Amino acid sequence: MTRRLDGKRIIVMGSATGIGAATVRRLAEEGAQLCAADINVEGAERTATEAGNGAFAVPVDITDEASVGAAVAEAAEGLGGLDGAHINAADLRVIFQDSNALDVDLDVFDRTIAVNLRGHLLCTRAVLPHLLASKGGAIVYTSSGSARGGEPERPCYAMSKGGLEALMRHVASRWGREGITANVVAPGFTMTQEMQAGGQVPQAVIDHFLSTGRSFRLGQSEDQAAVAAMLLSDDARWINGQVINVNGGSMFF
Repeated sequence: MTRRLDGKRIIVMGSATGIGAATVRRLAEEGAQLCAADINVEGAERTATEAGNGAFAVPVDITDEASVGAAVAEAAEGLGGLDGAHINAADLRVIFQDSNALDVDLDVFDRTIAVNLRGHLLCTRAVLPHLLASKGGAIVYTSSGSARGGEPERPCYAMSKGGLEALMRHVASRWGREGITANVVAPGFTMTQEMQAGGQVPQAVIDHFLSTGRSFRLGQSEDQAAVAAMLLSDDARWINGQVINVNGGSMFF
């Protein structure tokens, strides 16, 4: 394991479980100083304890502007500034109600947009001034292959992720000359530890991805964390405005 993140001060939004938790652990292994933020603050605290290296947790509801501002301010104060942010939060519960454009309840659409798009804009607005004060920094968002895959279901989720990728490109274009990089990690089908433990995914779905994909296994949270760590490091200073697909070689997912 390299120490390419030594001294980097990073907040991870959405860090209690899954990809966010794996990213906190990976960043700590590479030497970053970390704040783990999540609406599930107990989970974020567990993540911070597991990561070590002085990581600490703060509560955040990314749909609430005041909550986001307070979390980022606390992170910046505790870390002495910010050099990077991984904005990863999502409400995965509503995905199971995200049917199709004719049938989906608009409350599902509103909640999906509130978290996956508006919330990410709020996080961006909160962290950018701190990154600019540090004379540059990196923002990494978590998107999905669904943004470009053209699925027959989950339209709200796909629309929110498509919009998130547009936000990322805007940030890269507007502030790139001021030392800001903004990129997206777009996971393919990723079996998190929580999904494995909870048995949420039917075996038929797992078999489908294993039989149709280009890889010998399914994605893991650590696969996404490794790429996020690279994008938050100085190794990625000339990568900006990009969608990095981490999907085992799948065309879409």
